[in-house]
Amino acid sequence: QVQLVESGGGLVQAGGSLRLSCAASRSIFSFNAMAWYRQTPGKQRELVATIRSGGSTNYADSVKGRFTISRDNAENTVYLQMNSLKPEDTAVYYCNAGGTILGPGLYWGQGTQVTVSS
Repeated sequence: QVQLVESGGGLVQAGGSLRLSCAASRSIFSFNAMAWYRQTPGKQRELVATIRSGGSTNYADSVKGRFTISRDNAENTVYLQMNSLKPEDTAVYYCNAGGTILGPGLYWGQGTQVTVSS
């Protein structure tokens, strides 16, 4: 079991930046992958970025070059640095632990709202 708590969301103007944090209640080192997803009303949850235990990363095409995922194993925290934000980035962002190529892991945070105004 692990609890994930996201923070760092808020309201920002287009072109601005935010950094999301996902704090885990225990070590995240054992998870092969940590990820950020996002969801808007009426749509499926979308994979935004993944970071694996070895440090490799993957991004959705829509955020490549603008978002950066990182992990601090010592602090049991995963980050999502979001730059050059666009109104279409508006969503609730969720942290996920334990995902594989088959899909997300079992553990989700409660989500943090990101709103980008035009």
